[in-house]
Amino acid sequence: MFLNRVLIVEDEAMISMMIEDCLDHLGYDVVAVASHLDDGLEKARTLDIDVAVLDVNLHGKLSYPIAEMLVDRHIPFIFATGYGRAGLPENLRNVLVVTKPFREQQLADALRAATAGASTSGMDPLAR
Repeated sequence: MFLNRVLIVEDEAMISMMIEDCLDHLGYDVVAVASHLDDGLEKARTLDIDVAVLDVNLHGKLSYPIAEMLVDRHIPFIFATGYGRAGLPENLRNVLVVTKPFREQQLADALRAATAGASTSGMDPLAR
């Protein structure tokens, strides 16, 4: 089953629009976009979504509470960030990371892996 309802949490409008365009092209349905921590947390808590794309840094606040909410709800997600994996807390180190700037195919591969329940231990579908 193709899980296609997506939440995007990204504080840069141009990047958010680029991600939305990529997801649309890939056949995903962007249910909502959030650019602030509180809005992202509320949407992650209440919306009927299948997967999420999270920026790590939202106007100087870390998106980890959103990630933890998604974990609690058993909703897969990926991080799309310029920071890479190094700064992630231990409990989120198995989450797939797409490093900005990324290509559409990298985003597609990461979302496919995340929704299949894959983790990055032992594999990195984004390394090219």
